[in-house]
Amino acid sequence: MTALHTNPLFARLADAERILVAGAGGGFDIYAGLPVALSLMHQGKEVHLANLSFSHLAGLPLEDWAAPDVAAVTPQTAPHQAYFPERTLAQWLATHGYPSTVYAFPQTGVQPLRAAYRALVDLHRIDAIVLVDGGTDILMRGDEAGLGTPEEDMTSVAALAALDDVTERLVVSVGFGVDAYHGVSHALVLENIAALEREGAYLGAFSIPRATREGALFLDAVAHAQDNTPDRPSIVNGSIAAAVRGSFGDVRFTTRTQGSELFVNPLMSLCFAFDLPGLAARCLYLDRIEDTHLMRQVHSRIAEFREDLVTRPARRIPH
Repeated sequence: MTALHTNPLFARLADAERILVAGAGGGFDIYAGLPVALSLMHQGKEVHLANLSFSHLAGLPLEDWAAPDVAAVTPQTAPHQAYFPERTLAQWLATHGYPSTVYAFPQTGVQPLRAAYRALVDLHRIDAIVLVDGGTDILMRGDEAGLGTPEEDMTSVAALAALDDVTERLVVSVGFGVDAYHGVSHALVLENIAALEREGAYLGAFSIPRATREGALFLDAVAHAQDNTPDRPSIVNGSIAAAVRGSFGDVRFTTRTQGSELFVNPLMSLCFAFDLPGLAARCLYLDRIEDTHLMRQVHSRIAEFREDLVTRPARRIPH
């Protein structure tokens, strides 16, 4: 039990020396983990970054692979690819004097992804992992009316749930509300968080203030990513960054949101933290994706699970 003035997430990581912060859902998810990663670096921890990747990794040369399904992305990796969030982040890290390798995992099923995590854990003698989701669909247990886009998130959760020798495995969800566009009911998100609290798996929440060093650096990193990926900027991290800046309502930061109405608000800058094994234990279909090798298998297993399921209907937050 920690004191009220102590952040439970960082208390769980106090004794860790080598920490892996990883994006769960692909794309720019690792950016949502930057505030936590930078805070750990500023505490003197050895921090490594990784991301389940949507980038085209298959064409990378052999020397770019640290292990099977583990690409070591640097600021110089694949300069011909316009969309490469891991490389863009590596370039930003180098500019600011931080270690600039970002590991990238291809989209696979649970078994290859677990092996990739195992290789990275062994390579750097990792003693704690923080899995980060930009959004809240990682908190869906499977019986909700809308799951968002759970395939990558839950493949990551399942891959790490069995790495029992890594004592500290945590989940951070940032961007409350952004998954409404994908059909997630955030009243059900709150219901799930309450259940995780009852089961001892919820570690509380904290904000990313722009007045902090980490908050300011996060805003700079997101702006850099938007400038360097103008055709496909991250809506999730753009929304989180807008919330950190104090923006509110239907904020416009990319033409990708044209025709839809955003609701940027201070809740989007909150980091909700959880114990990963506790969160994994609540997922109703995790056992069904355990033996998968391909992402399309994960997709079909989740679809099969939901075929005859009576789902919890979406609810509105009555405030």
